[in-house]
Amino acid sequence: MAKVGVMICGHGSRDRAAVAEFNHLVDQLASRLAPRPVASGFLEFAHPVIRQGLDQLRRQGVERVLAVPGMLFAAGHVKNDVPSVLNSYAAEHSLAIAFGRDLGIDPKLLQAAQDRIKASLAAAPAAVPRGETLLAVIGRGTSDPDANGNVCKLARMLWEGLGFGWAEVGYSGVAEPRVDGVLERAVRLGFKRIVVFPYFLFTGVLVRRIYEQTDEVAARHPEVEFLKADYLGDHPLVLDAFVDRIEGIEAGDVNMNCLLCKYRTQIIGFEAAVGAPQEGHHHHVEGIGTDPAPHHHDHGNGHHHHHHGHEHGHHHHHHHDHGEHAPLAAGKLNGRG
Repeated sequence: MAKVGVMICGHGSRDRAAVAEFNHLVDQLASRLAPRPVASGFLEFAHPVIRQGLDQLRRQGVERVLAVPGMLFAAGHVKNDVPSVLNSYAAEHSLAIAFGRDLGIDPKLLQAAQDRIKASLAAAPAAVPRGETLLAVIGRGTSDPDANGNVCKLARMLWEGLGFGWAEVGYSGVAEPRVDGVLERAVRLGFKRIVVFPYFLFTGVLVRRIYEQTDEVAARHPEVEFLKADYLGDHPLVLDAFVDRIEGIEAGDVNMNCLLCKYRTQIIGFEAAVGAPQEGHHHHVEGIGTDPAPHHHDHGNGHHHHHHGHEHGHHHHHHHDHGEHAPLAAGKLNGRG
C-alpha cells in the first residue's frame, strides 16, 4: 500500500507572529494525525515554499499526498495558485496528489466564531442587551465575489444565531466596504455597542490594522462601546475542521461549491474569467518574507513552520482569473470544485 502523507498549503506572511501561529497549528495537526507524515509550505512570503514541503514528504517515502488549503474560503489562491503548484509538482515527480476543499462555511467554524464573540461580550465591563448590539464581521476581501459573499452569509448566520440587533460586513482590502467605512456607518445606526470580529485564521498586518481602525473610530465616537473579538486562531474546532477536510479527501468529499464560481459560470462583472487558464501568479514573491533562507522541518516530530495570510497590497487584480476544471484524480487536481 502506498505511504500517505499530508500537506498543509498556506498562503505565507511577512509577519513573524502570523508565521508562528501557523506553525503552532500545523504542529497540533501533526500530533493529531500521527504517525502519518505531515508537512507544510507557503505560496509566498515565507519558507518553506509548497514545493519544499512536498520534497520533505518524498524524502520520508510518501507516495501519495493529501493536500489541503490552509485558508478559509476558496478565492483565487485556492482555486488557482495552490492547485497550479501542486499540479506542476505532481507531473514533475510522478507523485499522486489529491487536493481537498477549503474550510468554507462550516458548523465547527461557526461554533468557534461564536466562542470568540461570546468571550468578548463576557469580558465587557457592562451588560448591554444583544438586541442593542451590532456585530461587524470583517473578512479579508478578495477579487472573487463568491468568496466575499461567503463572509456575508457567515455574518448573517452569526447575527441570527446569536440574536444581535444587526450585522454589518466589511473587508480589510480589495473588496468594499472597508473597515473604517463600515464602522462609521454602524455608529450612525444608533446601536449602543459594536462588536468587531475579524474572520481570520491568524494574526498579522491585516488583523492588527482592523483593531487599530476600530480604536480610531471608537475615539471619534465615545458614546458607543466598541468590543474587539479575537480571530479564530487555533481554536480546537478549527483543528477539527482541518482534520475533517483531510479525512474528506479519502472519502471523496472534495468538491467545492462551484455554482457561483466566476471561472465556471458567467458572473456579472466577471464574464471574462470563464475558462481562463489555470496558472499561478506568485512566482515573484515565492519564498520572500520573514526568513533570509529556506528552512526544512519535519512536521511529524516537532517542527517550526510558516504561515498563511493575505497581508499585502498587491491583490487588487480583478483580472486574476484562471481556470480549467479538470476532474480530481490521483496526481491531477483542481481547486475549482
